[in-house]
Amino acid sequence: MVPQIFRFLMRPISPLQLGPYTLHSRLIAGTGKYANFSLMKEAIEASGAEMVTVAVRRVNLNDSVQKESLLDYLDRSRVILLPNTAGCYSAEEAIRTAALGREAGLSNLVKLEVIGDTKTLLPDTEALLDATKALVKEGFVVMPYTNDDAVMAKKLEDAGAACVMPLAAPIGSGQGILNDLNIRLILEAVSIPVIVDAGVGTASDAAIAMELGADGVLMNTAIACAQDPVKMAHAMRLSVEAGRLAFEAGRIPKKHFASASTPQEGLVEPSASSPQQLSPTG
Repeated sequence: MVPQIFRFLMRPISPLQLGPYTLHSRLIAGTGKYANFSLMKEAIEASGAEMVTVAVRRVNLNDSVQKESLLDYLDRSRVILLPNTAGCYSAEEAIRTAALGREAGLSNLVKLEVIGDTKTLLPDTEALLDATKALVKEGFVVMPYTNDDAVMAKKLEDAGAACVMPLAAPIGSGQGILNDLNIRLILEAVSIPVIVDAGVGTASDAAIAMELGADGVLMNTAIACAQDPVKMAHAMRLSVEAGRLAFEAGRIPKKHFASASTPQEGLVEPSASSPQQLSPTG
């Protein structure tokens, strides 16, 4: 018989619903920047991710006899492919790329990226909104990568997005959440899932995102470019789970003053032989 405490520890975090998909892992992993596909596969397995992003432009959709593809290293019975439109700089280009991915049998999901600047890789939110509206009409489950703007997040929700994916910091920067207030405002503004995307650098960043109330975290560079990607993937898995459990448990309020761990009521009075308490003057 498993002891009560261990039964509790084995209890999973609550699942995440994204469109028609139910995920028991709230970590979404990327497939880029790894030294090789074998390392990518091992790291994804260590992360526990059930959804992985695949850049449509990194997959040769026309050559079925190519020597090697990242798709050969992904067990599609265990992970859900999330095609993304990385590298697109206009709504039209993103829409076309998403359509190519679906026609090739990748998925009707799309992580929608429309980049507005080559240096910062920040999103072009006006084009992003236009592309979201168009792809929703075409039956896609749209997961848009956007800036940390509550107003735009609400517009994307109204356009039919399945979730919103605000950046924590610029893509690949590893700076963590630079403005937690903006993430909180987004969480208050929308009723769809909020997936923190871009800027996570280490496990504590992921935990903070989840403790804020984010529904999930998407990461690539933080794992793939770590000195030991497999160990970092495992660390990210644990941090996402810990952060979500902490959020669901409800943290104590912050106070200006100390609060004794031991209640003062019912304490045994000191005896005459007990050491005397020093006076304020010593």
